Amino acid sequence: MIELKTDREIQAMRPAGAFVGDILEHLRHMTKVGTNLLEIDSYVKQRIDQRPDAQSCYVDYAPDFGTGPFRHYICTSVNDAVLHGVPYDYNLKDGDLISLDLAISVGGWVGDSAISFVVGEHKRPEDLRLIQCTEEALHEGIKQAIPGNRLGDISSTIGQVAADYGYPVNLEFGGHGVGHVMHGDPYVPNDGRAGRGYRLRPGLVIAVEPWFFETTDRLYQDPRDGWTLKSEDHSRGAHSEHTIAITDDGPVILTKRPHEKDFN
Repeated sequence: MIELKTDREIQAMRPAGAFVGDILEHLRHMTKVGTNLLEIDSYVKQRIDQRPDAQSCYVDYAPDFGTGPFRHYICTSVNDAVLHGVPYDYNLKDGDLISLDLAISVGGWVGDSAISFVVGEHKRPEDLRLIQCTEEALHEGIKQAIPGNRLGDISSTIGQVAADYGYPVNLEFGGHGVGHVMHGDPYVPNDGRAGRGYRLRPGLVIAVEPWFFETTDRLYQDPRDGWTLKSEDHSRGAHSEHTIAITDDGPVILTKRPHEKDFN
């Protein structure tokens, strides 16, 4: 069921979004060559433990698309992994592409966001281009999140950006409603038909999350952990995500990171 939030409820969601945004900003700066994925997970746990009104959305999360409960505080997907990456004992190498996906509940409301970046000095132009595409698709999709538009206007815009870059689009996983729970209605695919689908209304809060692989739209679940989603052809992936609220004045980014500007 699609739920619309009041202005007061949207304001109540801001602390969760700001908290998630702040943690991701710190992780972008602290994650370097040699950083262990478990260090990243430990840092997030520490930040959550320091805040009495905060709770992880991942620990003990057990949806039907995973294998057993998730036991960590953040998703860390490296290189050919793009979603649901389980942190493990791995030290990042020069040139690794990492995607960090974080969802936290603060005061009973959820913020959900993701970033991708390359660590070290040897950054492949292909990786930077892929990341740029996900960020551009995110920004352009959010611009369509205005009252009176349709859900398909967001999806088709994301898909068109991917097509312009030459990347295929997978429709199995995408954006979603956000509120008291991390994953709710409506589903927000990363491609679709403009002018179709649910009519956007003030009070709708969704996560918009374009993610693409470089040369395939096919993925598989890593059998070693039962969660991490990787490309079938081992090409690299990138993922960008924000939780946004649709208002009469346009889209509001609830998970905006420090120093990040709004865009319309």
